[in-house]
Formats: sequence, C-alpha cells, structure tokens
Amino acid sequence: MLRSRTEGQALVETAFSMSLLVLMMLGSVEFGRLAYAALEVSNAAKAAAQYGAQNDATALNQAGMLKAAQNEFLTPSAVSLVLPSGSNGYTCSCVNNSGTTTSVSTSSCITNNSLTAPICSSGSYLQVTIQVQTQTTFDPLIHIVGLPTSYTLNGTAQQEVLQ
Repeated sequence: MLRSRTEGQALVETAFSMSLLVLMMLGSVEFGRLAYAALEVSNAAKAAAQYGAQNDATALNQAGMLKAAQNEFLTPSAVSLVLPSGSNGYTCSCVNNSGTTTSVSTSSCITNNSLTAPICSSGSYLQVTIQVQTQTTFDPLIHIVGLPTSYTLNGTAQQEVLQ
C-alpha cells in the first residue's frame, strides 16, 4: 500500500501563490505610476493653457507657457510643449452678440507675433482659442520582454484667451 507524503505541500503552494501575488503587486505599482504621470502631463497642459489665456501678450508667449507647464510637472525638464508652435494651436473667430461664430484664418489674427483683430462685422468681437499639448516620456521601472521600454504620454488643454 502506497502512502502519499504531503508534508511540504503547503510550503510549495505558498511559494507559488506569493510569487504571483508579488508580480501582481508590482504590476499595480507600475500602472499607478503610469496613471500619475498621465495626470501630471495633463495638468501641465492645463497650466500652460491657463497661462496663455490671461491676455493677448501671454497667448503668444510660448516660452512662458512652457515654463508654466514645467512648474506644474513633477520633473520640469521631462515635459515639453508640442502645441502651440508658431501659429499652430490657435483658432480665431468672430462672435456676434447672439453667439453666432464665424471662423477666420489664423494668419489674419496673428501677425508679427501679436494678435490683431481681423475685420469682424459690426457688433462682433474676436475670440481666440488656444490649444496646448504637452508631452513626456514614461520609463517603467520593470521592463517586460515584448513590451515597449518607454511610453510617450500627451496632455491637451484648450482655453479661450481673455479679451
């Protein structure tokens, strides 16, 4: 008659389940870091858009928007400003008192690095909307074969420039 031996079975089961638990815990930590970095890059875009929306002068101050984004980000040198770039990232339109919007070309409202009012009809005003996009690279602590070694994260924000 054969007798099975089960003296070390609990120890082996514990070792397998603990390794799986540690792996899941490390994955959760990495996912949390990734989510935090994504929130940070979005907050940096929002801070840059709010800086740019203060007035006509700050709307075109892309260096100031970059500085505002960097001040909001955990590692200031790791975030970059993708938009606005030159005259890209700006939308100009004429809005009348009833709220009707008429788009105008960006080149007619941004000339020589300053906002100039295009010819809007009587009773209309210029509305400039700025779109900001920030970018950073996330490098996970644990590199898994078959997955990328780094991820590019983007944050976007849109704000109307105060007139």
